[in-house]
Amino acid sequence: MTSKMTAEEANTFLGGAFDSHASRSEVTLMEEGRAVVRLVADSTHLRPGGYISGPTQMSLVDTAAYMAVMTKTGHEPMTVTSNLSINFLRPCIGDVVVADARVMKIGQALAVMDVDVRIEGAEKPSSHAVVTYAIPRERSGLA
Repeated sequence: MTSKMTAEEANTFLGGAFDSHASRSEVTLMEEGRAVVRLVADSTHLRPGGYISGPTQMSLVDTAAYMAVMTKTGHEPMTVTSNLSINFLRPCIGDVVVADARVMKIGQALAVMDVDVRIEGAEKPSSHAVVTYAIPRERSGLA
């Protein structure tokens, strides 16, 4: 099976759905059950010490998980985060940060994703998250 949404469609959707700014992340991969999001970091993404901030990593995780769900459901903008748990494993220092989300389980009402965040090209992740999304009842036929 193939993804129900392409990276190009995902970027178009995100650009239209959320206020655009110059440092927006970019969806680089959408394949069934997996999405990769890339961010070129600037000074607004850094905390003291030059590390990619926790809120920046969490935002990237949330975006990647959202897109991973859409590889399975197609365009479903009202899918919403119901839980996000992140573990910061090591300093995230670099110019480009990448979040790689994979769907672990998807049902009628919930989807659970596993997301690794790393500096582009790094072997080890800087953080790891598990994210749960609620899928709209209209889609699942439970409304």
